[in-house]
Amino acid sequence: MYKLVRDKIPDIIEQSGQRAVWRTASAEEYLYLLKEKLWEEVREYSASGEVEELADILEVVRATAAAKGVDFATLIAKAEEKRHRRGGFKERKVLERVMPKNTC
Repeated sequence: MYKLVRDKIPDIIEQSGQRAVWRTASAEEYLYLLKEKLWEEVREYSASGEVEELADILEVVRATAAAKGVDFATLIAKAEEKRHRRGGFKERKVLERVMPKNTC
């Protein structure tokens, strides 16, 4: 097994009577493992649709931002700025194709 886990997971494993062998990732490895973790959590949410999985995605995003030196408030502000410029997904618009203007 080789994967990024939440901070308390090794302790939880130890409390269950098992032995957890772990190490601290380098900064570069940490960013790589966060990307892998994000894909893992997205797959889990896609399969289950559970809100708890969305919370896991949010936690990975928060950790990734922090690892890149961006605080969560700044990340949220950037998301709001982009929503203001490009909109959100509230209207559920599905783009089917793009055609030249002179085409009917």
